[in-house]
Amino acid sequence: MEFSELKTLNSCSEAEAVLILEKFITTYSQVFSFPDLDVQLKKECVEAILKWLKKTQIAPKTSIACLQAFRIISRDKTNMQALTNENALSTLIMVAGIQHYAQQEVDDVAVSISADDQTVIVEAQKCLCNVIFNSIEAQRYCCKSGCVDGVVQRLKTYGDPDVQFDVKFFDMRILFLLTALPACVETRPKVRYELHGFTYLMEVLDLTLRDAENQEKGLTDQQVELCAEILKILFNLTISMEKKSVDEEEEAHFMRLVSILHDLLMSTIMSRDKQEDLQSHIVNLLINIPADFYEELLTPMVDDDKGMDNKDIEYDGKNMEAIHVILEFLDHRLRTVSIIATKNVKESLAPILHCLCEACRHNRAIRKFCRLKVLPPLRSEVKRLPEEGDTLRNKLCKLLTSPVTEVKDLVAHFLFILCKENVNRMVKYTGYGNCAGLLAQFGLLKLGDSGQRKGDYSSNSEDSETEEYAELKDQVNPVTGRWEAEKLDPMAGMTDEQKEYEAHQLLNTIDKLQRQGIIQPCRVGDDGKPVPVEHLLELMEGQGGAEGGSDAPETD
Repeated sequence: MEFSELKTLNSCSEAEAVLILEKFITTYSQVFSFPDLDVQLKKECVEAILKWLKKTQIAPKTSIACLQAFRIISRDKTNMQALTNENALSTLIMVAGIQHYAQQEVDDVAVSISADDQTVIVEAQKCLCNVIFNSIEAQRYCCKSGCVDGVVQRLKTYGDPDVQFDVKFFDMRILFLLTALPACVETRPKVRYELHGFTYLMEVLDLTLRDAENQEKGLTDQQVELCAEILKILFNLTISMEKKSVDEEEEAHFMRLVSILHDLLMSTIMSRDKQEDLQSHIVNLLINIPADFYEELLTPMVDDDKGMDNKDIEYDGKNMEAIHVILEFLDHRLRTVSIIATKNVKESLAPILHCLCEACRHNRAIRKFCRLKVLPPLRSEVKRLPEEGDTLRNKLCKLLTSPVTEVKDLVAHFLFILCKENVNRMVKYTGYGNCAGLLAQFGLLKLGDSGQRKGDYSSNSEDSETEEYAELKDQVNPVTGRWEAEKLDPMAGMTDEQKEYEAHQLLNTIDKLQRQGIIQPCRVGDDGKPVPVEHLLELMEGQGGAEGGSDAPETD
């Protein structure tokens, strides 16, 4: 079929129009760009489609065919003017049913929708998603035309069981785009404060959770997809928020939101992929929320929990199951990190680690629980390198030398927080070699110096060193972090002249590597950070005054 045949829509009957449109849809269903399409021809074809859409007395089948043809044309990002003018956008918004009504008109207008209209509405929503995504002009128009207001108004009808999933989903997709794209930054505060979208979105999440509870089968795939879209919108609404100043209304909102996120983490989801997707969005949103509200992730232990394995979810009388789920999510991502591309490691791990860092730094109970799960008291495993094995500690220690700087730093910060920012304890669990980068960054290369702690940690602790570790402690190599059997002295039997010769050979080799630019010898400065030396003899200065430090108490 030739593209120009669409122009004949201007002079044919409705039945003929449907045949022409269906033929066009079949021909171009898998085409995503029209590089050779004349701009004027494109404009005329779009206007012919819009002319039919604006007619009030046409069958739903005709409207659907018009919208499907429009959506195919809207895939092409070039020459979007014909699809993004006021005529086109206002028509799509009207057909989608998200035109804005003044407050006094809301009671007189049926913002709810009938079942017969919903297939047409969904097709119009899909067209809007395409043009909004592909065109800055469309983004600006939709932000100013009341489209956002219309979507928020329809949020209030989502409790109606007759409203189909697709209508809700594409409403949320439109709202996500209009709160995410750069041309729509002013939409975020409008949705959150002026339109009270924050409250309405939470109510939809609450409603979805209640529906799933009534079904007693957990969240369906469609419900998870809807929740994920809402969480993405809430992320957009909170991304630029000032975390330090929260008024009473926002405090109530955040307490309720974190409580809902707790329920989502606890919900049953049949599909593992859907569960991972939902958990990812929950973690992303938690990062934007002030850490003081993470307490809402914890609930008191109740009688219903007694049948569960309390040692996995209970700490200090609190149900830590939500935190346990986040740790399991991290463990799952760590298991797959070796088989995904390096460029995706940051995207896969960084949000979870960031969330856990914030939670552990600001909530003592969460930190202690995570400490038990990630850094339990050392026993016979001290005979292995910290990065060898399948525990969370092993997997995280392995990432301390990752080439992905952001992930490496976040892992180091997470472990350091679990160690209450105590250098000796960090070295004990990870080995000096693995954590040297973090210690250098914080100016803590001098063992025994904990520097300026950022977290609010308790000072009273009891020693919980295990008997197994105590027996091997004196033979643990602090650099590697593992027990090593006593080795023979390689210089045993050498004369003083031979020892001096070997020392000179070592110095000459280091000097040669330095002059070739292969290595840069450093010493630890007074600030605890590495300081480059110009000559190797500088390494000999101040050796007598090095601090060894004593091992701090182990427990919290």
